[in-house]
Amino acid sequence: MSAKLVAEFTGTFLLIFTIGCNVLSKSGMWAGISIASVLMVSIFAFGGISGANFNPAVSVALGINGNLDWKDVGIYSAVQIAGGIAAGFCYVGLFGKSFNLGPAEGFNGVSAGACEILYTFMLCFVVLNVAAVKKGCQNWFGLAIGFVIIAGAYGAGAVSGGCFNPAVAIGIDLSSAWLGFGWCLPYTACEIVGAALAAALFKVVRPKGGEENEEYPLAAKLVSEFLGTYFLVVTVGLNVLGKSPAGAFSIAASLMCMIYALGDISGANFNPAVTLALMIHKVVDGPIGGMYIAVQILAGIAAEFTYTAIYGGKTVPLEAGAGYTPAAALTAETVFTFVLVLVVLCAAVKDKTKSKDFFALAIGSCVTVGGCAIGAVSGGSLNPAVSFGLASSLQNALSWTCAEFCGAGLAAALVFATHAEPEDEKNAP
Repeated sequence: MSAKLVAEFTGTFLLIFTIGCNVLSKSGMWAGISIASVLMVSIFAFGGISGANFNPAVSVALGINGNLDWKDVGIYSAVQIAGGIAAGFCYVGLFGKSFNLGPAEGFNGVSAGACEILYTFMLCFVVLNVAAVKKGCQNWFGLAIGFVIIAGAYGAGAVSGGCFNPAVAIGIDLSSAWLGFGWCLPYTACEIVGAALAAALFKVVRPKGGEENEEYPLAAKLVSEFLGTYFLVVTVGLNVLGKSPAGAFSIAASLMCMIYALGDISGANFNPAVTLALMIHKVVDGPIGGMYIAVQILAGIAAEFTYTAIYGGKTVPLEAGAGYTPAAALTAETVFTFVLVLVVLCAAVKDKTKSKDFFALAIGSCVTVGGCAIGAVSGGSLNPAVSFGLASSLQNALSWTCAEFCGAGLAAALVFATHAEPEDEKNAP
């Protein structure tokens, strides 16, 4: 047990110390990536020792799920909080100053608490689905878990500061107590709520706990599609409204993490254009595909209500960027939805190599590609669920969706040509 506790203390200390150094040195747009990376490498370093929780909320989620004895949950949590407090005072000693915990200027405790619940949920949910199961994507669990921080830091961070971890909240609050103290208490409560919800919904999507040969009912698949799409669209909205300096990368990270978490359950489409292409290739049955699309659109709309409420009624416009025509925007959406769907079909469906562990990274990176390339032209939606989750105009949502479906159809057609089955190749001219 002593080795496990040393690992938990060290990993948590490094996480909070890295947070403090990034904030106080004003590292700017790279802060979220730095923090996510220290979590990722620490998980890879200590995962085999203690499980690499580094977060009382994660330990609580594992306790609820039965992966960790409650006695160990308590001991782990105490050690993690001690690591967070020690790190807080160490970065104060290094820089000679600190920073306070609390909602960002212009936001209240409700908005900040909602963000803490959402992304603590996402973090714990990804942990349970990639590191606490006997199937799924276990080899890249550190990448999947660490990059949840990128998903949350650049969107939710502009509202709450982006803790998603009671050890972070307590460490920051105590080390800046002379600036004001107390926000760590509601933050911790919200983070524990997020952890409990993650454990509950894990049981919904994996009724048998992720056993190696577990087969998933349709309800689990539909809930998976809803959750993955919801978090994708929420992350889009928060990044856009928060004017994030790394929006495309944050959104890509949210997609990648949820694909790693849920890919073996529903296929992790999270996009009606992807589902359409899979229906064309007969990977998804027509009736199930129709249900997937309906759930994805519903999730996008639910996400819109969420990020709009967090920002006090503000919405994200879905329209051609300044200086660009609607035709240019729709062309851009067609081309880069084509790229996304092409990679899905080639990397996750038709891949004949042993490199499938990379498929979520490859698919998520398409959002970085498209978001950076055409964000200023069309918004870089690349997904009808995103389009419906952003658009205040039904006409624009439908126009963007048509362009995205065109891109999906073109990708499906190209894959028929480039990935012919052996019997088709025999009959090819």
